[in-house]
Amino acid sequence: MTELNSTIREKVEGWLQDPSIDESTKQELRALENDPAELEDRFYRDLEFGTGGLRGVIGAGSNRMNRYTIGLATQGFAQYILEAHGDKEGRPSVVLAHDCRHFSPEFTLEAALVLAGNGIVAKLFPSLRPTPQLSFSVRELNATGGIVVTASHNPPEYNGYKVYNASGGQLVPHEAEVVISNIKELVSFAQVKRLTKEEAEAQGLLQWLGEAEDEDFAETVAATSVNRELMTSGAAKDVVIVFTPLHGTGNLPVRRALDKLGFTQVHIVKEQEQPDANFSTVKSPNPEEREAFTLAIELGKKVGADILIGTDPDADRMGAVVKTADGEYEILTGNQSGAILVHYVLSQLKEQGKLPSNGAVVKTIVTSELGATIARHYGATVFNTLTGFKYIGEKMNEFQESGEHTYLFGYEESYGYLAGNYARDKDAVVASTLICEAAAFYKRQGKTLIDVLEELYVTFGYYREALSSRTLKGKDGLAQIGALMDDFRSNPPKEIASTQVSELLDYSLGLDGLPKENVLKFLLEDGSWFTLRPSGTEPKIKFYFAVRGTSNEDAKARLARLQEEVLGRVDA
Repeated sequence: MTELNSTIREKVEGWLQDPSIDESTKQELRALENDPAELEDRFYRDLEFGTGGLRGVIGAGSNRMNRYTIGLATQGFAQYILEAHGDKEGRPSVVLAHDCRHFSPEFTLEAALVLAGNGIVAKLFPSLRPTPQLSFSVRELNATGGIVVTASHNPPEYNGYKVYNASGGQLVPHEAEVVISNIKELVSFAQVKRLTKEEAEAQGLLQWLGEAEDEDFAETVAATSVNRELMTSGAAKDVVIVFTPLHGTGNLPVRRALDKLGFTQVHIVKEQEQPDANFSTVKSPNPEEREAFTLAIELGKKVGADILIGTDPDADRMGAVVKTADGEYEILTGNQSGAILVHYVLSQLKEQGKLPSNGAVVKTIVTSELGATIARHYGATVFNTLTGFKYIGEKMNEFQESGEHTYLFGYEESYGYLAGNYARDKDAVVASTLICEAAAFYKRQGKTLIDVLEELYVTFGYYREALSSRTLKGKDGLAQIGALMDDFRSNPPKEIASTQVSELLDYSLGLDGLPKENVLKFLLEDGSWFTLRPSGTEPKIKFYFAVRGTSNEDAKARLARLQEEVLGRVDA
């Protein structure tokens, strides 16, 4: 270990000498004694507990996902839960769920046993469940908080840990700061309080959830339908669906909800039906990417599917692919699906006389303006939040408390949607049912969802968006991302793609009453914009682009020019 700097060497030795750490973890570290670069990456920092919790590569070390980093985070969260519960009657409780990833069950049980060690009742699902069901169950069971172990659509070597408040939403910054402060006060793994599984069960501090909670969730999702009677009376049977859960948690919940609405022609991609922590049939288990739908498209062509849907590993993101008039399949972007769903939900509520006068649609600052324009067309107020569905959930809580607005729909461009007030996180289950319902509704009018999208473009303008990213791993990558943000912040472009930059929105200043976040958004005089945003969960920086054109071709050309010039500067 002579090539390691003294600080990192000291941290490694600390783990090797700590009696709280098991021998297999120490063996993993000893095996890396001749790989100083790997040891540095594992210990150059502590895995950061951000506003969404933890996410990182699985392995031994302070900058890795393991039972010890989970234990520290849970001890800090337990103290937050005890404070939040205050002097209310009965014991505080936390609902826990997990996805299909490596060590997800083990990490979830570890968190449950730490909660139990702090006198908090851990209500645990015995097998994988969708993240939105966790959010729903926190609310339904009147729990003090929630934990879900998942890394969403990250590569197989990752896992993560997200924490929720009593409303069923992920902790927002001022709440997460309390947990972070609690964690920083812990100087030793020995300070983590923990019971054994047998002790926790005997004391009633470890309780198991199951079928009753599954049925409640499925029925609640089905109840968000805006045309349930039409669906169950026959419209749903006319639609041929192909569904892939991409080896994740969506398989049973999505099928159960579709069945409740009367969809009978649902074909599952068998190769991707069962949970698989390695996601062996795809490069990435991400429904944002067309490659993830390769097998679904093959099956769709065989069965003549009208629509293909895919959910990510923890079933909070949904992607849709639609058959076009020439029999090919076109993937919808998150912005396009969101716009279609806003139009479908609001138009149907209006037609049925159920559209409230104080309706609200919530989206993020990097989401297309098409959905917002449609929402305003139907008289809804549009609210913008920072990226992250926790902020949309926070708005929902504000509406519920004040009564000033009625929440109708919320979404982000990254394939996350929520209709209904039953959860405070994005839900691929309800998104799947609603997009299939819309397909069924418009099929009766002789239209595909591509036809509907074209009608929206003709009416509201040809909006086009794109996302690019640069992955920059490790300590050096973090520095490069910081340098890019500093460069664009201190030397903002005055003109891009022959168009003047009219305004720079620096969200690190806390604009529009939003929390401070390291995001830059450049507004152009022709209505186009682009945004730079370091990812909060992956070692990458993201670049968002949006334009509005007079035709499809015009919008595509504008978008290509905008991307080329911005990324040309980034890669120079």
